[in-house]
Amino acid sequence: MERRGARREKEEFKIRLYKYIIRLLRFLHKIPYDAVISEIRKQLIRSGTSIGANYFEAEAAISKKDFQNYFHISLKSANESKFWLGILLDSSFLTQNLISEAKLLLQETKEIANILAASLITMKNNDLKK
Repeated sequence: MERRGARREKEEFKIRLYKYIIRLLRFLHKIPYDAVISEIRKQLIRSGTSIGANYFEAEAAISKKDFQNYFHISLKSANESKFWLGILLDSSFLTQNLISEAKLLLQETKEIANILAASLITMKNNDLKK
């Protein structure tokens, strides 16, 4: 049986992911149009929204293995989002206030990736104990 505190933490993380995606989409909407930036924007939309979509999909998993697979996909998407945000930051395409916002998003993406990775490690360790 799941602890009440653990359930609350999961709900808070779901809310955090949802808010992250909204922040990311609003940030991407502010970036001026450019052919190169447009491709990066598309990639970030796919990878950034995939973090949350796969985390939410894990709730409907039919097995423990399926559940872990959704977490893996979510983590991979977070890592890809870190990559694309890094490219944006290093490309010199962003204005100063967009750079600040991108840095905050990158930090949040790193934290989300760390949480997902720690969860996967915990799941694997729990599997080994059985």
